[in-house]
Amino acid sequence: MEYLDFELPIKELEDQLDKCEIIGLESNVDVTNTCKQIEKKLEETKRKIYKNLTAWQRVQLSRHPNRPYTLDYINAICGDSFLELFGDRGFKDDKAMIGGLGKIDGQSFMIVGQQKGYNTKTRQYRNFGMANPEGYRKALRLMKMAEKFGIPVVTFIDTPGAYPGLEAEERGQGEAIARNILEMCRLKVPIICVIVGEGASGGALGIGVGDKVLMMENTWYSVISPESCSSILWKSWEYKEQAAEALKLTSADMKNQKLVDDIIPEPLGGAHYDRETTFKTVQQYITKSFNELKDLSTSKLVEQRMDKYSKMGEYKE
Repeated sequence: MEYLDFELPIKELEDQLDKCEIIGLESNVDVTNTCKQIEKKLEETKRKIYKNLTAWQRVQLSRHPNRPYTLDYINAICGDSFLELFGDRGFKDDKAMIGGLGKIDGQSFMIVGQQKGYNTKTRQYRNFGMANPEGYRKALRLMKMAEKFGIPVVTFIDTPGAYPGLEAEERGQGEAIARNILEMCRLKVPIICVIVGEGASGGALGIGVGDKVLMMENTWYSVISPESCSSILWKSWEYKEQAAEALKLTSADMKNQKLVDDIIPEPLGGAHYDRETTFKTVQQYITKSFNELKDLSTSKLVEQRMDKYSKMGEYKE
């Protein structure tokens, strides 16, 4: 297990507990009471830390290297029913954007999401979860296919942003994302979006327009990352914590501003602490959301989606 800087008190107590248990096994000394005291203190420390997380600490948790990624959710929730589909039929297959057909609780879905890597090699292969224009065009192709056959869409959002390279701009990165937003607004099937990690900028919005937008508890959703915001406003990354607070990017902030529909709770410590519970909870929220949408007529579905996004934001004339 890897620990973040604010989790070091937990690491110290877990190390103490391990040593205590080893002493009990290797000697005749009864350490039961000592272990129980450490366990109690460990639980109290965990609750104290994780119940009072700052915005920046939640950003750190959303990037935790042990946190489940899109394919982890798909494999756990869909099992062997998932059939991955490839290519945008225009340029090539983007490995940062995955998609395909799968079943969740017996219902077929078209599932699309950004995928990060687990180590240096797979991170390069997946381009660190940053999709090129062909990735967004692949996502749109699959969503239009789902519309044709009346299959609802689920998207998993986890990206530090769309790929900002010169070649991506040459192939129309901005147009590809804008096209996806337009087409998702009027797609004639239910769309459920789940933010499972980072939800940064247009890279997230390219697959983030939905009837139900769900955020996991320790994720973030914003027009810009705290580091980039800090570098623009203060000309330095040192103020990223202040930027995170000012951006109001946590799940609670997003819910208060009515920019997302619901928050998916995570196990104490984050999604990576208890993957099975996390997968089960996400599955339940997807099924619940679909059940609320499945009986709506096509016209009502699109109308509600349009109204939802039209009402976002505040302005004065």
